[in-house]
Amino acid sequence: MASIVAASAAVAPAAFAVASGSVSTSESSSVKAFSGLKSNGLFASKVSKAGFVQNGSRVNCMQVWNPMGQTKFETFSYLPDLTDDQIAKQVDYMIKQNLIPCLEFDVNPDGVSRANNRSPGYYDGRYWTMWKLPMFGCQDASQVLREISECKKAYPNCFVRILGFDNVKQVQICGFLVAKP
Repeated sequence: MASIVAASAAVAPAAFAVASGSVSTSESSSVKAFSGLKSNGLFASKVSKAGFVQNGSRVNCMQVWNPMGQTKFETFSYLPDLTDDQIAKQVDYMIKQNLIPCLEFDVNPDGVSRANNRSPGYYDGRYWTMWKLPMFGCQDASQVLREISECKKAYPNCFVRILGFDNVKQVQICGFLVAKP
């Protein structure tokens, strides 16, 4: 059995050489071999320089945000603080999408951090505390704004965020920060 496998391995390269030798030179020179998605011939005139990536595009490096002492959370956290009118519009949109508003607060001033343990996958501050129950049946953004103000009064030195839950899929769909300490 082993001699059959060894014989077929020895015959295959020889057969390939015979088959490829039968192609005329005019046919083989007119077609270039495929060597990836981009042909090396397209970018042959461009010399690889510092600041250019392999596909020839110019690279612009720019720092867009300094993370030191500026913890960011959820959607809209890179924007200035939202006004009550802007929060009400977002809540109205959530309600129109049949999402259930829910408020959460966090007492951890560092946000997501690794203060207590260095093992992989462990982070402090991943879990927020729910403020009351989710607002099932909520039809007006003013109800949510009233709960936000109550949560801020009870916990003035905490982060407060609003979440939109889908009760059919049973997942959080959206969330954004509404108060910072």
